[in-house]
Amino acid sequence: MGNIDYSKYSKLSPFELKDSLIALAQSKRDRLMLNAGRGNPNFLATLPRRAFFQLGLFSATESEFSFSYMPEGLGGFPRPVGLQSRFDNFLMQNRDKPGVLFLGKAVSYVRDQLGLDPDMFLLEMVEGILGCNYPVPDRMLRVSETIIKEYLLQEMGVKSMPKEGLDLFAVEGGTAAMAYIFNSLKENKIINTDDRIAIGRPIFTPYLEIPKLNDYQLEEIFIEADPNLGWQYPESELRKLEDPSIKAFFLVNPSNPPSVKISDEGLLILADIVRKRPDLIILTDDVYGTFADDFKSLFAICPNNTILVYSFSKYFGATGWRLGIIALSNNNIIDQKIAALSDQEKQELEERYSSLTTEPEKIKFIDRLVADSRNVALNHTAGLSTPQQVQMVLFALFNMMDSRQAYKKAVKSVVRERDAALYRQLGVEVPEDLNAVDYYTLVDLERTARILYGDDFANWVMVNKNPTELLFRVADETGVVLLPGSGFGVSHPSARASLANLNAYQYAAIGDSLRRFAEDAYQEYLGTKKDES
Repeated sequence: MGNIDYSKYSKLSPFELKDSLIALAQSKRDRLMLNAGRGNPNFLATLPRRAFFQLGLFSATESEFSFSYMPEGLGGFPRPVGLQSRFDNFLMQNRDKPGVLFLGKAVSYVRDQLGLDPDMFLLEMVEGILGCNYPVPDRMLRVSETIIKEYLLQEMGVKSMPKEGLDLFAVEGGTAAMAYIFNSLKENKIINTDDRIAIGRPIFTPYLEIPKLNDYQLEEIFIEADPNLGWQYPESELRKLEDPSIKAFFLVNPSNPPSVKISDEGLLILADIVRKRPDLIILTDDVYGTFADDFKSLFAICPNNTILVYSFSKYFGATGWRLGIIALSNNNIIDQKIAALSDQEKQELEERYSSLTTEPEKIKFIDRLVADSRNVALNHTAGLSTPQQVQMVLFALFNMMDSRQAYKKAVKSVVRERDAALYRQLGVEVPEDLNAVDYYTLVDLERTARILYGDDFANWVMVNKNPTELLFRVADETGVVLLPGSGFGVSHPSARASLANLNAYQYAAIGDSLRRFAEDAYQEYLGTKKDES
């Protein structure tokens, strides 16, 4: 490796640093590079994808029937009259093909379990998969929104809210949700330059980076999870939110990268804080909630104060689809804050949204998100593409229709087996934690050194070893790519590994590699002891 100054890498985002690590890991042709740095899963839901493509074939035929007198390859809009009958014939003729039976059951489920009009649902799916119309409404297709509401209320543990009390905006993944929310909060005078926002750490890196941009220039107050408490937030940290100068609290739950959900005790404390501070805005990014046991979102506890972000990317193995949701209660605190703005601020906002309606002051925040996502002037062409919305609906129905939850059990088992394989080879026992999700793991360098070779060695490691150097050495000598925990706001030296994108034997190989480096460091430590004597 030579004499490399690793300090120059310390300011890089971990996702930028990974490019340097990957280049180093790939530098030797006689080995396989193991990239455990990115959270892109190597598993995915196949049945709703098969259903998507079968529906596409049916819909393309429907389109061609509309213009049957024209040359091959030219179609028209699907015809509503008789659509259900033609679909039933398609099901009968193709019932032996994977995905087709699921489509038939999905229509029945929508009709019999969700109480929705099956004809409206089918027409929306057929038109949507053809992508022959702009998204209407631009926030989300009507039947699709109702179905995704049912899915979210079920998966986020929200039992007390009727779906009519919820509004959704379908967006291009969780990342688009983040960008849109930050932008609209500022545009609508909810957060302003130099305002204080709280961020639950450790956290997905962009939540640490976006507030610092010139666009926002927000002051960050950190709510620190404690590794000694299983990465839960101590009550003393959560109580910081009682400070009225803090405008909002942003967190990922379950966390990234500790990968644990907030405990029931933590949820109760946050509920108490919101009772004392009914003006506090909470943004909870719950993308990993579907991997948790008995998950309950903050949206279930404080719905009127909480913006819920959810992505289909990880659970369904759909990062390339870019499927995300922003959810808000109809009675949310942000709409109340907008209504309480000064007359001058209201006038500015009325001018901003005046092209949309004759009563711009009545536009809800979630609809302002839609308009702002296209810089208002292009609001009429806003919205997630309709084929994307169709695949989102099929994913949701696949999960809701699975009464045995076989897929959910399978993906949970996959990541947990990988976690066990890594730590078994490392020689460190994985503690039992009912709140653990195990989508990622943080290998704490100090804790690992202490368990393997004792306190004196761990203290020596903390003084003499650069965590970034370790990451580069691991990449260079083994082809294994890990990311630094510090890039996610972890205070202790640690390495973040995704448990989603490699196979179990490869995680065992990572554990072996880390164990060898620990042994090498221990021999170096023993050498220093001999020199001292």
